[in-house]
Amino acid sequence: MDNMRNMTEISYLTLVGLSDHPQTMNGLFVLFLLIYLMTVIINLLIFILVLTDYHLHNPMYFFLANLAFLDMSYSSVTAPRMLFDLVTKIRSISIPACISQTFFYISFVCSELFLLSAMSYDRYIAICHPLHYKLIMSWRVCAHMASLVWVAACSVSLIHTLFLLRLSFCRTASIHNFFCDLPHLYQITCTDPFINMVVVFITGASVDLGAFLLTFLPYVYIFSTIIRLRSKTGKRKAFSTCTSHLTVVFIFYGSLIFIYLVPTSSNMVNLYKLFSVISALINPLLNPLIYSLRNKDLMEALMRSYYHLKLIRASL
Repeated sequence: MDNMRNMTEISYLTLVGLSDHPQTMNGLFVLFLLIYLMTVIINLLIFILVLTDYHLHNPMYFFLANLAFLDMSYSSVTAPRMLFDLVTKIRSISIPACISQTFFYISFVCSELFLLSAMSYDRYIAICHPLHYKLIMSWRVCAHMASLVWVAACSVSLIHTLFLLRLSFCRTASIHNFFCDLPHLYQITCTDPFINMVVVFITGASVDLGAFLLTFLPYVYIFSTIIRLRSKTGKRKAFSTCTSHLTVVFIFYGSLIFIYLVPTSSNMVNLYKLFSVISALINPLLNPLIYSLRNKDLMEALMRSYYHLKLIRASL
């Protein structure tokens, strides 16, 4: 009986991480530190530009600022902990800390799902109903949509987190990744996770599928509208406004599909880790690069800010 009590009092889990080789770990630390710093700096720059430059005060850039803030937060859930483990070689994480990380990770994943849907709707109105765009996509509507995105994402994450609290970990368990997530915890729990899997299925079939349809269905109408345009310049401009968003959508959904829908096996652990890195660390860096490098308005806003700072510095 005492042995059983000791087994059920496990309070720490082990994060296996990406590598056990010291030289590889040092190289990964430098690489991911640079990626994380670039992610924070570039997304923060976009967020500040949209906030301060009145030329960017429109619904499209409002949602882009939300995406930039989301990418900073998204990356900060996993990167600092991973960098800490690479430096200190400490792989243990408390169960409350692991569940907290899972809550925030799911929140930001769901937030990006819903935000990409909102951005699809914005592009649909801009291309299919351009004359009514400012009337439909008013600041009040945009604020309500953004609020709904964050509240819905936190609600979904809270549901999963509350059901996680029913699980117990009665043995020394290792998570074969660098952060905590639902599939990892379901694999190592000694409690039957059937109820949790039912909750995942229900939310996946309703919320996640709904976000998927709301993201891709508008493009059916968008492409049919673009095809009917007579002006080649108009077609090119319309396609250009959609390309960046679609690129982000395909990369984001592609990594999530592999992580959550492809069955895991011992032979695919390294590939699973690779897609986890892409989802948690690379995507938040790629998103602002995809939007900013193809966006003349953002580049012009950046140049205006640079000249303003230069004038202020010269006047001091």
